[in-house]
Amino acid sequence: MPKSRVRSKAVYTPPRRSSKAKVSPPWLVPAMLGSLVVGLVWIVVFYVSQQDLPIKALGPGNLVIGFVFLVSGVILATKWH
Repeated sequence: MPKSRVRSKAVYTPPRRSSKAKVSPPWLVPAMLGSLVVGLVWIVVFYVSQQDLPIKALGPGNLVIGFVFLVSGVILATKWH
């Protein structure tokens, strides 16, 4: 019986990764947590004060400001390594 041919294929070696791990800037976590807390407190104060505070002239616009803070905190959270 004839001998079967051996398939010659190069052995796969994965590409080298850099030894440095990604590190978040030092300001990121305080800014993220601060933004989340400020947004939450802004919305809670708006409802607890029966829509008089934090800025009475804005009325329901206070909700928009609170949610902008919350969304910016979530966006910063996606940048955290």
